[in-house]
Amino acid sequence: MSITTSKFGTKKIPVEPIRFGGSAGKRTLLGKRIYRDRHLYMMLLPVMLFFFIWHYIPMWGARIAFQDVRYIGANEWAGLKHFRMLFSSPVFFKVFLNTVVISAMKIGFCFPLPIILAFMLNEVKSSAYRKGLQSVLYIPHFLSWVVIAGIFISLLSSPDGIMNQIIVFFGGEPVSFMTSTRHIRWVFVGSEAWRSIGWDSILYIAAINSISQDLYDAATVDGATKMQQAIRITLPSIVPTIITVFILNLGFFMNAGFDQVFNMMNDAVINTVDIIDTYVYRVGLMKGNFSLGTAAGLFKGVIGLFLILSTDRASRKVSGEGVW
Repeated sequence: MSITTSKFGTKKIPVEPIRFGGSAGKRTLLGKRIYRDRHLYMMLLPVMLFFFIWHYIPMWGARIAFQDVRYIGANEWAGLKHFRMLFSSPVFFKVFLNTVVISAMKIGFCFPLPIILAFMLNEVKSSAYRKGLQSVLYIPHFLSWVVIAGIFISLLSSPDGIMNQIIVFFGGEPVSFMTSTRHIRWVFVGSEAWRSIGWDSILYIAAINSISQDLYDAATVDGATKMQQAIRITLPSIVPTIITVFILNLGFFMNAGFDQVFNMMNDAVINTVDIIDTYVYRVGLMKGNFSLGTAAGLFKGVIGLFLILSTDRASRKVSGEGVW
């Protein structure tokens, strides 16, 4: 209680006491928000359980990268022994280089395609035609790599594949795409683009649809062409989405696509397409060297974490936008 004095007399004014303990207040507010949105959190619970069971609990097994695994008895501590073996192996250096090259080719060629497709679909005026086209483009995403590998092997096989028949028809020589070290990586890039371009465009289409139509109407009144509207309105509006997707893609940079490579590679091109994941499968599961395979997998995970954190930091400095 405080007392104020004026020419009209003395008046008592109640004053709220100063409350300390801001963290407790924040916890109370957080609890209220969780209770308010409890139904949404219940819907999220199965996804959280999936990631906890299949992604977080297995992290405990990564400790065998620093141990010598014993089938009978306790494992023995080995320190960095398996990492030294890994980095001194010329085979792993080749595998690491293949992973970087294939991932860079996929990101460099495939990443812009969904953005371009989203721009093109945005210009289709017929709603029925656009929905039908989108449905056709989404279908490859739901096919397994076993099926896709069979399709591309049939298309590109020599000399009876459809592609080689077309080449021969126009007077060319058959090309053994699937056994050629010169072409096999581009086969990976092409099949990845065919499978993912439609599905990956969904985020960009949603971002474009969220742009206010008033901006386009004002640009039309000012005489802007469709290309100018796309460059000056659409593209800047979806830049945050593009940055976020790019950063997340870099987090999976070292994956390079195990299912795709495993189903499409053969002995003729194994030195060109052997990646870290297939190396881990071959060394860890086929040969039973679990410690060395785990060390390779852990190394890949650390590189991915470094890439996503450094890219997010660089993006925040340049554009002010990041993943979180």
